[in-house]
Amino acid sequence: MTVELPAVAMIGLGYIGLPTAAVVARSGCRVVGIDVSSRVVETINRGRIHIEEADLDALVRDVVARGLLQASLSVVPADVFVIAVPTPTGEGHAPDIDHVLAAARSIAPVLRKGNLVILESTSPIGTTEKVRDVLALERPDLAFPRPGSDGADVSLAYCPERVLPGHILAELVGNDRVIGGMTPACSAQAREFYKRFVEGDCVVTDCRSAEMTKLVENAFRDVNIAFANELSLLADALDMDVWEVIRLANRHPRVNILQPGPGVGGHCIAVDPWFLVHSAPEQTPLIRTARNVNDGKVGHVVERATAMIEESKGPIACFGLAFKADIDDFRESPALAVAERLADRFGERMLICEPFISELPETLAGRGARLATATQALEQASVALLLVDHSEFRGISAAQLAGKRIYDTRGVWPRLPLDG
Repeated sequence: MTVELPAVAMIGLGYIGLPTAAVVARSGCRVVGIDVSSRVVETINRGRIHIEEADLDALVRDVVARGLLQASLSVVPADVFVIAVPTPTGEGHAPDIDHVLAAARSIAPVLRKGNLVILESTSPIGTTEKVRDVLALERPDLAFPRPGSDGADVSLAYCPERVLPGHILAELVGNDRVIGGMTPACSAQAREFYKRFVEGDCVVTDCRSAEMTKLVENAFRDVNIAFANELSLLADALDMDVWEVIRLANRHPRVNILQPGPGVGGHCIAVDPWFLVHSAPEQTPLIRTARNVNDGKVGHVVERATAMIEESKGPIACFGLAFKADIDDFRESPALAVAERLADRFGERMLICEPFISELPETLAGRGARLATATQALEQASVALLLVDHSEFRGISAAQLAGKRIYDTRGVWPRLPLDG
């Protein structure tokens, strides 16, 4: 007997939406990706991609050619609607779920009985319920789920992604998923959908627990990174090598300290902990402090780099702008923030080496900074500042760095006598 596969509408074709849409399409489902950008829609319909992610270009090209994935500016009827739109923070780090609620309103006119709506966007606790309320207001002719009740016309669930940029396709399939349905029936329907393409366990819970789980995962990582970053501040004050101290401490069988950096970036770890703080400010002093430590590391790097630059009259090379290695994602990037603040003062002297862009952001180009290759930067600069440990930068040798003032915020370059 042939099992009919659901038609899927993916709302949002960004760093999570597009890979997810492509993986779902590979499973045999027909997927229509919806985005507000005509450039994104046109790019995908040509079988190309607008973001950098390992192996995504080949997958999108394949599923588009097979007619399993297409992109549109308009929402179309489907069996399953997956919302994967941004959830930024606003003034005072307050969560902004306007994009999520707008996505809910956009799908409301085409909803029908039997549909499943899944929210994947990282969201503050209670957002799935707000989506339900928006849908119920827009479509009073349909019954929406409420805890403890049965018989809803449309199922609703929260299922957060938990993927690592650069490994998204593999992790979308292999990682466990948390399925948080509004009711047990909603969870069961959502689980059936995810098991079509997820090989990891699909663990069922309620929607609020799923929402909090995602935030807790990223807050846990943020707190641990903050400890490493605070150690680096302490080591700088005491003129010690933090990398050596961490390496030695990690030889303890129950110690696993992370590596410090210029801060914390990305749209998850740098943002999600604030959602927990906002939910209960009095109960989250540790999470708030970790955020402040990691955000404050940018200022420390700028201050220390400035002191080195003032001792040198030559060009300054900043290596990397992305928020982590080997991706083109600059969201909440501490490296970009450092470069911009240095450019305010030293822009005309700055060379920027970032292999994942073809032109500088206006925030840097407008201040006089110039884009350079790694070779050009190493040949010309008297100060070398490593902000992102892209693979291309990891192989830079002691000979190439000789004679320069070096500030390595990632701990991967050879230590030289002139290091800062």
